[in-house]
Amino acid sequence: MTAALERPRPAGGPAVARDIGRLVVACTDGPGIVARVSAFLHRRGANIVQSDQFSTGPVGGRFFLRTEFHLPGLRAALPELDRAFADEVAPALGGTFHLRDASPTTRVALFVSRYDHCLLDLLWRARRGELPISVVQVVSNHPDLEADVAAFGVPFAHIPVTRATKGDAEQRELDLLAGRVDLVVLARYMQVLSGDFLARVGVPVINIHHSFLPAFAGAGPYERARQRGVKLIGATAHYATEDLDEGPIIEQDVVRVSHRAGVADLTRAGADIERAVLARAVRWHCEDRVLVDGRTTVVF
Repeated sequence: MTAALERPRPAGGPAVARDIGRLVVACTDGPGIVARVSAFLHRRGANIVQSDQFSTGPVGGRFFLRTEFHLPGLRAALPELDRAFADEVAPALGGTFHLRDASPTTRVALFVSRYDHCLLDLLWRARRGELPISVVQVVSNHPDLEADVAAFGVPFAHIPVTRATKGDAEQRELDLLAGRVDLVVLARYMQVLSGDFLARVGVPVINIHHSFLPAFAGAGPYERARQRGVKLIGATAHYATEDLDEGPIIEQDVVRVSHRAGVADLTRAGADIERAVLARAVRWHCEDRVLVDGRTTVVF
């Protein structure tokens, strides 16, 4: 058994080996949690190859565990393994767990408006196998990027959105995605998704925005940032919630700039950091490294 203590791996790396499973547990902390999980896996012939854990406090705190294990014939054994863990271990833990085969890629829909840098970066990384995802659909409220998406062989749906048609547009999006996706990524989609959409889509939604928000919300953030003499350009990836840009944060990063940088320089730096941050957030989510705890996250 080995423990991974480093930060989550950056985008890129080898494909997941066959017969590798992942078990994620969240519960109230207390003695014996790791022992119960390890013993359960050992009894069924599994070998733990990586394990990460975190506790918010030894008495009454929240405990989080992410374990990768190797088990020959995992795919066929998984339904019984899941049932047995629910019966034998989960009741004593009193929390939640998620157990799955790590090898299938995550089916992703990308939402975008006109800015193409995050969209094309994710499509490129997916094509190169640098992200464990399959992009099954691109949705946009503008037609501008249809040809770019077609070059990757991914379906493109143009669904215009206005204030008057927002409800109908979101229903079209829900119908299009139903049963087809495991994750929605807002790759600079300049529309606010309604609470109804988020409740009904049935999968997590990840958003990316520049870290000037909320101080420089709205149009022209880089122009106003330069006027204020900013020294750091940043980006934040988070889960989307009904409260705009208030969802649990997955990843953030910054790059330093100087007074010499013009608006074009700031914009370019912002696009670079948004691409990197969003790719890391998507990868970590798909690798079950992100555990949500209320309004915050634990990222292994």
